[in-house]
Amino acid sequence: MSFNPFEEKGQKVDSFYNWCDMNPAPYDKFTVDPYTKTRIILMNGTEFEANWFSHQMQRHTDNNDLRRELALLRRVEQQQQKRIGNLKPLNETPLETTIAYEQLAVDLTAALAEHEPNEYVKNALDFALLEDFDHLYRYADLLEMEQGADVKTMVGGYTEIMPGRPTIVEHRHPFDDVRRHIDGKKSKPITRLNVGIITAAEQQTMNFYMNVASLATTDASRRLYTEIAMIEEQHVTHYGSLMDTTCTWLEGLLEHQYTECYLYYSCMMTECDAKIKKIWEQHLYQEIGHLHYVAELLYKYENKEWEDILGRGSFPEPVSLHGNIGYVRDVIKNTVNLNSNREDYVACKDMPSDCEYFSYTRAVNGDKTAVSSHNVIETYMNNFGSDYRYETDKHPILKLQDRTADCTDYV
Repeated sequence: MSFNPFEEKGQKVDSFYNWCDMNPAPYDKFTVDPYTKTRIILMNGTEFEANWFSHQMQRHTDNNDLRRELALLRRVEQQQQKRIGNLKPLNETPLETTIAYEQLAVDLTAALAEHEPNEYVKNALDFALLEDFDHLYRYADLLEMEQGADVKTMVGGYTEIMPGRPTIVEHRHPFDDVRRHIDGKKSKPITRLNVGIITAAEQQTMNFYMNVASLATTDASRRLYTEIAMIEEQHVTHYGSLMDTTCTWLEGLLEHQYTECYLYYSCMMTECDAKIKKIWEQHLYQEIGHLHYVAELLYKYENKEWEDILGRGSFPEPVSLHGNIGYVRDVIKNTVNLNSNREDYVACKDMPSDCEYFSYTRAVNGDKTAVSSHNVIETYMNNFGSDYRYETDKHPILKLQDRTADCTDYV
């Protein structure tokens, strides 16, 4: 039976939490399910995106009555974000948290891509998937080398740790990260949801790396965060440019609230931790109240019904975070050699010699010995004889099977 948030009774918009509510007991990093951690990161990023969109809307709206209504929504969602963020335990290091960020990026992207009906959007998901997969490998080697953590256990054996598209070749000219936007009126609801979800998730990762780099405790981690944060900027441009550009601010606000409802519903339906499941349920019914409230604003200020934007409103199947080893291996096998040339994807060997990609990569990667993502792996290999991996079978790409030499070019 499908779930329609417009057929549910939500909480009043001004249902505020007190300070104790905003500081729930954190999870135990030694026993928590990996996908509980990734759901927490996903919803933290979703709340940030909703708040940031609302702030930008306020800055482009001159009606103070509407601005007050936006401020009310934001205040509750800020409380929700603090509640989610405080589920992270004090004894979890930034690098340990980073593994969860990248596991989320891999398995969320794969889960969305597997059910994405729009071929262009699916190709965009698959393209960036292999880059986040490689980031997980680089961070895992750094974490194991610096803190001796068992990364396979941290990811629950659900996600492999091995090279994807080498990070050193992911540095593209800004022109090559801009995609064609979807047409929201013609796109299926799942496509609109997928684009909004992945944009928020990648933006959360970008923001985390931008801030944590300067707080890193080793030079190697600071440099790796700095490099991969630049790729996350590319990914936010990549995914953000897919979003529908034709909707009004209030239509966009409605889409954001609908996406939040869908994700909290998905988390509630798939969560294995009873206490955190309860949080997802509470936030879901708060967000349903927000959704109804914004639907009223849309009618009040633009004389539009929510059905004009969202159709029937029933949710697709919940997003399920789970292992995607077979899917990821297929994507590596078939697309690891792709590059981006403006809005399209081409084999690297077919890239024009005078295109911006080569001039940009020469500028940032002119000295390969200064590229942190390569140095981390090379240092690990020098220290231990081979890299750190978790593989269920041989790597699907022959060139990437060598565990004693890091690949620094397209394969």
